[in-house]
Amino acid sequence: MNLFTDALGIHEKALPVRNMRMQILATNIANANTPNFKAQDLDFKKVLSESNHSPMAATNYRHFDTGETVSTNALVYRVPYSSSVDGNTVELQVEQAAYGEAAGDYQATLTFLESRIGGIRKALKGE
Repeated sequence: MNLFTDALGIHEKALPVRNMRMQILATNIANANTPNFKAQDLDFKKVLSESNHSPMAATNYRHFDTGETVSTNALVYRVPYSSSVDGNTVELQVEQAAYGEAAGDYQATLTFLESRIGGIRKALKGE
């Protein structure tokens, strides 16, 4: 294990994804009264699984390409519990609950990273 590249594990990749999800949810909340606005969310598991996916490498120039492409576009549209007259699919209570959960997840990731960095700092100092 390389101390500086592997020490943070998946959390190094998870933090920007969690941040992106919070931005998407905040956009949903901000557009709660915008006609025809469609609420979106980010499929967190899909983005992380695609970021850990390593494409197959050809061992010979005559090998065919696998055709697989890694896409981080994991935006999904929310299906509302009750429809609105103006076509807006944002349900404020649902978005606020999702944002609260996302903020807690983001804080947990930051706390874990802070703990790992503190441990590395202690190891380098010889404590």
